[in-house]
Amino acid sequence: MAGLSILIPTLNEGRRLPLLLADLARWPHGLQVIVIDGGSQDQTTAVADLAGVKTLTSPERGRGQQLIHGMAAARHDWTLVLHADSRLPHRWCSAVQRVIDHPHAASDAWYFDFRVEARGPMLWLLERCVALRSGLGQRPYGDQGLLIHRTLYTASCGYRPIPLMEDLDLVERIARTHRLRRLGCPLVTSNRRWQEQGVISRAWHNWMLRRRWYQGIAADQLAGDYNP
Repeated sequence: MAGLSILIPTLNEGRRLPLLLADLARWPHGLQVIVIDGGSQDQTTAVADLAGVKTLTSPERGRGQQLIHGMAAARHDWTLVLHADSRLPHRWCSAVQRVIDHPHAASDAWYFDFRVEARGPMLWLLERCVALRSGLGQRPYGDQGLLIHRTLYTASCGYRPIPLMEDLDLVERIARTHRLRRLGCPLVTSNRRWQEQGVISRAWHNWMLRRRWYQGIAADQLAGDYNP
């Protein structure tokens, strides 16, 4: 069976990271987990060390740079990129294993269904909108994970060293010539930002960031506005 590398870019995720690492421990074989830290001031790296997880310190802060650093250290052909505040359901192993065992799956990239850990009508609507954007629009984002084979990652020219929009930047290049497909399994993301700002306010904020990105505003400039 093929092995799997997991990349987790972190910045002050000491409280959430243990939950994700516990979910990853369900993988039955051949798992390499790499935490790529961007200069955390909390217990993030200590948590990774206690779990026996390989920790790298990125030369620069920013998920794009961190993921470039992590991809260079990944030893398996298949890599799954996850945000540290995500939770995986029990069936994630079978969903991912089914893909990496399929002889033709490497020609596509794969993503989880978007879920928020809290429930409510506005979040339900948000999840349905994300499903349409991901499937019909071929634009899944980083909080949905990305399962990708080394050959497709290389052909798509990989991540760029940008602090924000690294996920959108890569999936747009993948979508030009290949498909992004559902794993058929949810990935549950933290509701912290949705609670702090409200669903409509946060969704509008994210939409405006994407709009400014498409207008040519540099990712370095947008990064300062990501967490208002």
